[in-house]
Amino acid sequence: MADKREFDFWYAVNNTEVVLRPQRILETFGATVVDYHLISQLMDDTRQVRVREGRLNAYQPEIITPGSFMENALEGFGETQATEYLDWLREHEKDLMILKYGFKVKKEAISEQIITDTLDTVTERVKTDQIARNKPHSAVLVGVDEPWEVCLLKLLVELVQQSGPQHARDLHRDPHGHYHAIEQAFRSASNDRTQIPALAELLKRTRMFGEYEDRFFALVRGAH
Repeated sequence: MADKREFDFWYAVNNTEVVLRPQRILETFGATVVDYHLISQLMDDTRQVRVREGRLNAYQPEIITPGSFMENALEGFGETQATEYLDWLREHEKDLMILKYGFKVKKEAISEQIITDTLDTVTERVKTDQIARNKPHSAVLVGVDEPWEVCLLKLLVELVQQSGPQHARDLHRDPHGHYHAIEQAFRSASNDRTQIPALAELLKRTRMFGEYEDRFFALVRGAH
């Protein structure tokens, strides 16, 4: 039974194609909702095609420092090897960045329909429709009918590959997201003057008031 599950898993992974990627990468400093359409032929009738619609919730990526994964990473190493590895990690800690990604498939958001047509025709129709809708976080996949959830792994991998380099650059510049949050707060306060106290509180809480003092008071003066 275990062998069959493993076969089904890899069969699904290897027979899934992302035919339409999201236009935009995942958010660096917040969660992202990805709308997907998964298209597959029914296992007992190749003249019918199932189209599943659902959502993936991608959590904000997190930085994992070398120290936080040392224990698991060193499992299986000999004592001498482990010591050398630990020394190397400590020496290069500032140059390393490991990102953690989390995803959730919301079952309650899944709907499906069965269409009598060819797989290629349905795929092209769904793809064309999603392109026309111009939704920045929409994806279309062609995969297997069971186990269909595994097909989403191909999408997850491609999303991480697509987004990872930019996330690494963003988080290297702003590891705690303070600059990003402050820029958002300045935009909010510029559009709504009642948000100026919240901006001031954020600058104090992040201990970055001095860095933005001139800009903050210029905004306050402009509000009067």
